[in-house]
Amino acid sequence: MVEDRTSGPLAGLRVVELAGMGPGPFAAMLLADLGADVVRVDRPSGSGGTVIPPELDALRRGRSSVVLDLRRPEGARAVLDMVAGADVLIEGNRPGVAERLGLGPEQCWMRNPRLVYARMTGWGQDGPLAASAGHDITYLAVTGALHAMGRAGERPAVPLNLVGDFGGGSLYLVLGILSALYETARSGLGQVVDAAIVDGAASLTTVLHAMMAAGMWHDKRGVNMLDTGMPWYDVYETADGRHMAVGAIEPKFYEELMTLLGLDPGEERRKDPAEWPVLREEIAAVFRSRPRDDWAKVFEGADACVAPVLSLLEARDHPQLASRQTFVEVGGIRQPAPAPRFSRTPAPVPAAPPAPGADTRRVLTEYRVAGVDTLLASVVAVQA
Repeated sequence: MVEDRTSGPLAGLRVVELAGMGPGPFAAMLLADLGADVVRVDRPSGSGGTVIPPELDALRRGRSSVVLDLRRPEGARAVLDMVAGADVLIEGNRPGVAERLGLGPEQCWMRNPRLVYARMTGWGQDGPLAASAGHDITYLAVTGALHAMGRAGERPAVPLNLVGDFGGGSLYLVLGILSALYETARSGLGQVVDAAIVDGAASLTTVLHAMMAAGMWHDKRGVNMLDTGMPWYDVYETADGRHMAVGAIEPKFYEELMTLLGLDPGEERRKDPAEWPVLREEIAAVFRSRPRDDWAKVFEGADACVAPVLSLLEARDHPQLASRQTFVEVGGIRQPAPAPRFSRTPAPVPAAPPAPGADTRRVLTEYRVAGVDTLLASVVAVQA
C-alpha cells in the first residue's frame, strides 16, 4: 500500500494514469514525487509495455497500482468511475485508441467536466504522421535537434532518450498539466493537453534558432560554441582513458582553465579561429598527461568550469550530490531523488514501485467504482 501522500506541493491532486511506456510514466512519476496521489491502471499482463521488472522500475515509484482489462467494457466503465473523482487523466496511446476503448476526452468529461485530459505522443494528435509508430530518435531527427548534436565530420550523436522522451515529452506534459489545472481553477472546465515530443524537442532548440538569426550559430555540427566547435567547450581524454568536461566559455573562466593547465591564457589565440586546432591539441595533450581524478583535484573549487565525467554509478557518490542527497534509496535501489526542492512543502520520500494490481481493491473502493466484487470475480479487475 502506498504511503499517505500528505506532503509535497501537489498533495491532494488526484491523477489516473493509463499504463504506457517512457514519457507518460515519467511524467506520472514526477507528479507523484511532488505529492500527487497517482493511480496507475496496469494491463492484465502487468507490463505496460516496459521490459523492466515492475519491482525495479523506478518510473513506477510513489503510486498505487490497479489492474483492469480495458478491452472489456466493464474495465473501461471502472476507469470512468475513477475519472469522476480525479483531477487528471494521463494516457499515451496512438490517436483514437482511447476513444475506441470508451475513454476519450468527451466520454470522460460526461463524468467529470473539470478533468484535465493529458495526452502524451511522439507526433501529436494530428498531422500526417500522427498515427505512425516512432521512437525518441525519430522524433528528434525531424526537429533538427539530432542533426545539431555531435562533432564536425561525424554522425549525429544519440543523446539517449533524455532530450526527446523525457525532456521534450515528459517535462512538457507536466508543464501542460499544471498550466491546465491553473486555468481550470478559474473556468471550472477541463481541457486536453496535447503533448507531442516533436513539439517539446523543437521548443528546446529555441535558443539555437535565435542564435542562427543573430549569425551566432551555423546549421552544421561541431562548429559552434556549444557543440565542441570551440576548444574550451569540449570533453578531453585523460591518462587513464577517462575524461574531463570543459565549459570555459567566458574569458575569465578560460583564463583560469589555461592557467591551471599550465598553458598560455593569451586572449589573442582565443579570438582567432585559425589558432583553435593547435590550441585544442595543446589542451588535449596536457589532459592526457595525468589521470582523471588528479585533474579533478586540480580543478576542484576553481572557476574554470571543468569537471570530471563520472559514470552513472560514480555520480551517486560525488560530494556535491551526496551533500544534497540528490540520490536516495527507494525499495533497495539507489536512484535520483524528487526534484526540484521546496522550502515549505517538501516532497515526500518516494514509495517503492508497487506490484501490478497491489492496490486494486482498495483503490477501486476509495474511488467508489461500482461492483468491485463483480469486477474481481470476473477477472476484469485483478488484485495481486
